[in-house]
Amino acid sequence: MPATFFSDSLPTPLGDLAFALDADGALIAVTFGPPADLAPLCGLTPARASDLAPDPARTAAVRESFAAYFADARRGLDLPVAPRIGTPFQRRVWQTLARIPLGSTWSYARLAAETGSVARAVGGANGANPLALVLPCHRVIGADGSLTGYAGGLDRKRWLLLHEGAILA
Repeated sequence: MPATFFSDSLPTPLGDLAFALDADGALIAVTFGPPADLAPLCGLTPARASDLAPDPARTAAVRESFAAYFADARRGLDLPVAPRIGTPFQRRVWQTLARIPLGSTWSYARLAAETGSVARAVGGANGANPLALVLPCHRVIGADGSLTGYAGGLDRKRWLLLHEGAILA
């Protein structure tokens, strides 16, 4: 059976970054860690994990975009996305994340207001985001400016915000 999704990974200053694309070339999952961690973010059960196949030719342009971002964050990441998981509420929160400009942060309260929800609920949706970096959940911080919550770890969140110029050292 041919692969449904195509994966790749690359080393970054924050560890390996793995990602998966659908047949149209849209990102469906991004995570820090090995490609094996992508399967649940793609909505694949363990029995269907083989539907996620390495394909460097199909993933080359996205890989280059991530490499350019890590070399110079001012380039940003403007990539098509098509998450395969998430409730309608989570997807609404994730779409709103895309509006947070590079080099900026929003509080959980602002994200909640933008989505018509509450901070705790958008925090949960952030934690389930299958498209780290591209849907920039790392740009969401506490109301007091503290770096709270990030599935990739607070050290990565701090590094990303410094790299993007959203916070000072």
